[in-house]
Amino acid sequence: MPMYQNGEVDPAVKALEDRQDEVLRRLYELKAMVDGLTKTVTTPDADLDATTLSHTPVESVFRGTADLDSLLGKDLGALRDIVINAHPARPPLSLLVLHGLLCQRYQVLSSVHVHSSVPGVPPPLMSCLGPRHTDSYARQRFQLGFTLIWKDVSKLEMKFSTQNMCPIEGEANVARFLFRLLGSDPQDPVSATRMDNWIDTAVFQLAEGGNKERAAMLRSLNGALGRSPWLLGEGFSLADVVCACCVLQASESSSAPANVQRWLKSCQNLGHFHCVYPLLQ
Repeated sequence: MPMYQNGEVDPAVKALEDRQDEVLRRLYELKAMVDGLTKTVTTPDADLDATTLSHTPVESVFRGTADLDSLLGKDLGALRDIVINAHPARPPLSLLVLHGLLCQRYQVLSSVHVHSSVPGVPPPLMSCLGPRHTDSYARQRFQLGFTLIWKDVSKLEMKFSTQNMCPIEGEANVARFLFRLLGSDPQDPVSATRMDNWIDTAVFQLAEGGNKERAAMLRSLNGALGRSPWLLGEGFSLADVVCACCVLQASESSSAPANVQRWLKSCQNLGHFHCVYPLLQ
């Protein structure tokens, strides 16, 4: 390499090296973008997007130690993309809460889109994953992609790996998948079964049931929450996330029994539900 007598690098050579580094950096970014697009190639085009990276100062209540490689297997050089299709008339509140928790654990590239099957959505739905992120195309800086598409679908659907995995349908099932990425699943079968039971019951009786089913669910919640602060005992869990979101979405919070109202206030005080309340107005 040509050098000056005092040991300094020739400026022309240094400029060439810097240019090569910049070219390589941009090629790497383009490769990461292409890798991400290949994973979402089966997702229909969107007409409007708001790419975001969400940050929140609230400390997560979940302290799992698993990482994405151990949970999903190694996928070198490509962003792991989660793509969710949801109807704007039924915002998946529990998934928004879990998105915030994932952002506390990983570097998440988040985006919101509107599909052509939907004429338009209110502004709160476009900003439900947080403020727009200006550096959204540097995909190699992120560990996880989280794309929410408002679309005219009869049932919520999540696509993760179009090559290796069938779509997951239903908010409760997608919530279970996202929760596992936090590495905080109950370790004993009894707690895991109780958690699944609360989630399924909340969906069937609160989200999809009539007045009698909702009243019965609220009585069950009130009884359980009279014995412990959270549905599984002393620790906040996915059961609390899904059940609280179902109560709020069913507009039952103001008329709920005392223990349920205290519990909803405790959920709110954790700070993980701040993204939900603007969508309830």
